[in-house]
Amino acid sequence: MRISTGLRRKIWAAFILQIAAISCATVLGVYGASAVLKDVLIQRALTDEARHFHERLARDPQASLPDTFNMRGFLQRPGQAEDVLPANLRGLSAGYHSLPQARGGSLVLVEDSADGRLLLVFDAEQVNALAFFFGAVPLVLVLVVIYIIAWGTYRISRRAVSPVIWLAGVVQHWDPKKPNLETLAPEQLPLDVEGEVLVLAHALHDFASQIEAFVERERDFTRDASHELRSPLTVIRIACDVLCAEEDLPPYAKRQIKRILSSARDMEALIESFLILAREGDQGLPEEDFVINEVVADEVEKARPLLSDKPVELSIHEHAAFALHGSPRVLRVILSNLIRNACAYTDSGSVVVHIHPDHISVEDTGCGMTPDELDRAFDPFFRGGLRKEGGQGVGLTIVRRLSTRFGWPVTMESEAAVGTIARVRFPDVQAVGD
Repeated sequence: MRISTGLRRKIWAAFILQIAAISCATVLGVYGASAVLKDVLIQRALTDEARHFHERLARDPQASLPDTFNMRGFLQRPGQAEDVLPANLRGLSAGYHSLPQARGGSLVLVEDSADGRLLLVFDAEQVNALAFFFGAVPLVLVLVVIYIIAWGTYRISRRAVSPVIWLAGVVQHWDPKKPNLETLAPEQLPLDVEGEVLVLAHALHDFASQIEAFVERERDFTRDASHELRSPLTVIRIACDVLCAEEDLPPYAKRQIKRILSSARDMEALIESFLILAREGDQGLPEEDFVINEVVADEVEKARPLLSDKPVELSIHEHAAFALHGSPRVLRVILSNLIRNACAYTDSGSVVVHIHPDHISVEDTGCGMTPDELDRAFDPFFRGGLRKEGGQGVGLTIVRRLSTRFGWPVTMESEAAVGTIARVRFPDVQAVGD
């Protein structure tokens, strides 16, 4: 849905509700005034007229009954039958009555006194005419004035928010990676953009400029770091392999070279992880169909040198074989961190990688973690009390961030002094050969 349409609709709906509320209030007010006119004022007028007639009758027994354009009077003297009254007025009790249309629709006041029963009849048609001319006509005029004012106010309000709608439309069509700054350049702004909207447009222009600079800086960093950081590490790793092949080196020197080689491999894996996380989304990471079993086998072989001086068995148990569509580089980084982490914290026993139909688990018999440590295992730079020295403390954090980005949830179970199980689940898998 377009933002401009939504904002205009909200303004229009607000005015419609306002007009409807005012109209209802006006109609109810006029209706109430009509009711007061018919049921209060006329009743009061009839009561006063009846009192005045009785005063006249007391002074002159032959006083004539009220007979005007709007009102007529009838008197049933004591002893007279109701036949002296019109048929539609017979049988009424003392009090004020509003007759239905079948009986004339008049307003009638009935009073009993020593002089007999007095009936004063007010013509309802005259009341309705008065209510129309003094109620409906002003009502129509008031509503017309309200509608004209509301329509003018709506036009003014719409014109006032038009710059905001325009600005929202411009920002809505921006590419987050490369916003079109020209649309918010000062010379491109419409003439009606002023005040707070002008300040907001300039702020968005500056903000978009910074975003563009950040995106360009990130692109340059990932491009340069990929080459400049990997090349020295490759030289170090090759040099260490050459030195390890020398037969004349003493055992102490070979151990130090192996430590350098191990650290270089760790640094390569860490750089690979950081470069993947530094990219926007999964940009630059081609996806393909690959067999997970092959990736697991490669990462296990890369981790074997970490256990060369430990009584730990590293193995793979393949309970299934399946393929996945995604980035094998990302999966290699996740598995490398989990397997290397298990090898680093296992002094004896075994590290087993299980391949199940929909997930991979890495089980070790290492030092394990307490419940409190397990809750914080994925926190950056967290190291529990049972953790060994060494490492950067960001491996599991990288695993969690990558698994969240690519939709491969990672969970861990651990018990202190027993071991740890890490699982990576894959929602969409396909059997090998499908």
